[in-house]
Amino acid sequence: MKEIIFTEKAPKPIGPYSQGVKVGDILYVSGQIPVDPKTNEVVGKNIEEQTIRVIENIKAVLEAAGYMLDDVVMSFVYLKDIKDFQRFNEVYSKYFSNKPPARVTVEVSRLPRDVLIEITVIAQKS
Repeated sequence: MKEIIFTEKAPKPIGPYSQGVKVGDILYVSGQIPVDPKTNEVVGKNIEEQTIRVIENIKAVLEAAGYMLDDVVMSFVYLKDIKDFQRFNEVYSKYFSNKPPARVTVEVSRLPRDVLIEITVIAQKS
């Protein structure tokens, strides 16, 4: 059975999708961009600041479903500029230092609201 996850602590969807969908013990978190859930404004002028906001948004959706960052098994990272890869990794590694998930990171030509980064994750309860 599919359960829709929603929290006010993450940005409201800007299209016809859910913040998260739980099926069994697997949680699929939709792509998060660096938007402050309180103001609906893009946050951060650089990749480090935007990465923090994105991961905090992901964390909020995970927690709304009873999951933690440690439950993330796969992440998909979309960077506007692959030159930001190292600086992004410095922030990302602070959140995923213990048994980091599998990951794909790619450069894309453009992201919603012209942000620098978008991340989506899949989590599974152990």
